[in-house]
Amino acid sequence: MTALRIPLAIDNTALVLIDHQVGTIAWAGELAGEDERDQLKMWVRTITRFAAAVGIPVVLTSSLEDRQQGPLLPDFQTLVPAAYAGRVRREGVINAWDDPAFVAAVRATGRANLLIGGLTTEVCLVPPVLSAVGAGFGVAALLDVSAAGTRTSAADSRDVMRAAGAELLTVVPALTRLLGSWQSEHAAAFFAAMDGEGVFAAFARGNLR
Repeated sequence: MTALRIPLAIDNTALVLIDHQVGTIAWAGELAGEDERDQLKMWVRTITRFAAAVGIPVVLTSSLEDRQQGPLLPDFQTLVPAAYAGRVRREGVINAWDDPAFVAAVRATGRANLLIGGLTTEVCLVPPVLSAVGAGFGVAALLDVSAAGTRTSAADSRDVMRAAGAELLTVVPALTRLLGSWQSEHAAAFFAAMDGEGVFAAFARGNLR
């Protein structure tokens, strides 16, 4: 049984992105070089752009921006300036769910379902996913906006999240589930996000992670 007790929909879902920072991305050893790091950033921008266009709340959090992790990816400041300005800046708390300000920001969205991405799968993503499931939220973990330190850790992380009841998704099926129909009033936002972030061109080139 997955943690999505009600289907994903634009009016019941929030997007939660954890530690997508310019330094942290270098710790994702699962990624095979700069091209795959660029792919991860493409998916982050795509889902953020779509969320902003259709009114899905976005919660951002970062960890120790003045240390090796560095600031959040600069794209957020352009795509979701209010969420960027209101980001929860954690001072050393590893599991974002252990930070009361982060939990308050998530609860303030009023949404029952959470799409959660964390830059490093085993550290940034798994702990808050397990905590959010335990808190009663419907949770889908976004795998292509996350990447682990090693391929072994990535596989283990998927097993752990699945066993806890989280659904595992990537950006495109998450977006199409949110749309529900190509006749949706939000279909144009889907194509604008995909095209605007170069996804269709990347599909045409092939060999994506």
